[in-house]
Amino acid sequence: MIPHLNPKARLSICGQISQYNLEQPESGPRWLWPLIVKQARVEGFLVFQFADRFQQAAVGMARWIAEGKLKYKEDIVEGFENLPRAFIGMLHGDNLGKRLVKV
Repeated sequence: MIPHLNPKARLSICGQISQYNLEQPESGPRWLWPLIVKQARVEGFLVFQFADRFQQAAVGMARWIAEGKLKYKEDIVEGFENLPRAFIGMLHGDNLGKRLVKV
C-alpha cells in the first residue's frame, strides 16, 4: 500500500502485539523513501489518549455497525481449556479479527 499513498497522506500505527516477545524484530519493508517522496506522515497512538471520548466513539460506532457502514470480524475459540492456545495463537497472528474465547 505504501507506493499507492496520496501526497500528504497520514498513517496511524497502533498495536504491535505480535512483536512484543520476539527475540529479534521481524524484518520489514523499506518504506522511508516513498514517505519522503509523498511527504507523508506516520504517527503512533495509544488508545488511552482518547479515553475522554470513549462514550462518543461507542455511540458512533454502534450506529455505523447498525447502518452496515462498519463491519467487524470475531475469531471465537470454544472452551476455557483452549485459552492458552488461543492466546498464543493470537500472538502469532493466527486469528482473523478479534480473538475471543467462549467458556
